Amino acid sequence: MLKQMVHASKTNLEVESLRPVEEREIGHCTKVRRSVNMEKLQSGYLFPEISMREYEHSQKHPDAKIIRLGIGDTTEPVPNCIAFAMTKKAIDLSTVEGYSGYGDEQGNKALRKRIAEKFYENMGIKGEEVFVSDGAQCDISRIQMLLGSNVTVAVQDPSFPAYIDSSVIFGRAGELQGQNGKYERIVYMKCAPENDFFPDLSNTPRTDIIFFCSPNNPTGTAASASQLRRLVDFATANGSLIVYDSSYAAYISDGSPTSIYQIPGAKQVAIEVSSFSKFAGFTGVRLGWTVVPEELSYSNGFPIIKDYDRIVCTCFNGASNIVQAGGLACLSAEGFQAVSRVVNHYKENAKILVEAFRGLGMEVYGGQNAPYLWVHFPGSSSWELFAEILEKTHIVTIPGRGFGPAGEEYIRVSSFGHRETILEASNRLTSLHKHIFK
Repeated sequence: MLKQMVHASKTNLEVESLRPVEEREIGHCTKVRRSVNMEKLQSGYLFPEISMREYEHSQKHPDAKIIRLGIGDTTEPVPNCIAFAMTKKAIDLSTVEGYSGYGDEQGNKALRKRIAEKFYENMGIKGEEVFVSDGAQCDISRIQMLLGSNVTVAVQDPSFPAYIDSSVIFGRAGELQGQNGKYERIVYMKCAPENDFFPDLSNTPRTDIIFFCSPNNPTGTAASASQLRRLVDFATANGSLIVYDSSYAAYISDGSPTSIYQIPGAKQVAIEVSSFSKFAGFTGVRLGWTVVPEELSYSNGFPIIKDYDRIVCTCFNGASNIVQAGGLACLSAEGFQAVSRVVNHYKENAKILVEAFRGLGMEVYGGQNAPYLWVHFPGSSSWELFAEILEKTHIVTIPGRGFGPAGEEYIRVSSFGHRETILEASNRLTSLHKHIFK
């Protein structure tokens, strides 16, 4: 009951914050002007808005059992050996011998070394080039801070909203174009079935920064080695910097590259961001990392790693030492086997959902290399579809339009969930398909 009350209170605050200013009661105001960049943001960040709509639905249907296949939050318990390592570290802090305070802002040296060995074997990445953090999304904003406000930006369309929203906040986006939902100074690289979810680089203008996520969130597709070869060549020819998000690399099943650094030459043009959230169940624990190769430099030859180190030291006091102990446990032989079993659980969930949607005659993408399905409903409004599915099945999804203009007509479906929940969702969709899938 207490948990429900806390959730309701939090959601009420989210609902209030998303209301237009003119609808809220205004009291005393400071003389501080609102940032013009914040004013340019669209109404609200996608995922809190989904939570708000879910809350409103729960108030309308208090007895409904809502199934959450929307926000990509993991559901399976953290394996015992990993939780035990964090528990032991916490207990050690209560002893004189085991207590430690601030650690290195860049992260525990043993963990940095282990990340380099585990995920970047034979790629020439050193532990000193790995910066441990409190998550990939936080690192995206630190990278945005690193690069200043005058750089130009390209993103996949559709793409994870944080790339665009943080670009707006840092003043790179220009004005929002109401007719198409795009920001005037951001280059949107359309990724759709007709181009195998990889942008047509021959028609893409040069930008300073290219945000690229593989496996992609939301489409669930992974770029092949030949596609990434083209991307690295494109960045090299244009003097661009790739910010490569590999947060879902653990889900790759078809031999696609798990890191941009598997492509020769990538260390001269790419920063890689990744996370423990989706492969180790650390969504609430919070641990990630960013790789900045020593070979990567600005136009004047100055090493970018030196500036990123300064950003980290200025804006961050380092990840929790308890959490980093859990990270090391994840990368032990026992821990990695345990988290791999959990990843396989989510991948099996994805297969169940793919079969359910395809059984309804829908075109489904993703689900093989990522925990997300990208389901196509030709001619549909994705927000209206989201609302209809929620109303008729009590299943929360994500409207594709929330990930960019190219997401219209799609919904994103998450495979994070307990097996019985996934099977129940499959049954609900199948039994009610005549009312939804027309």
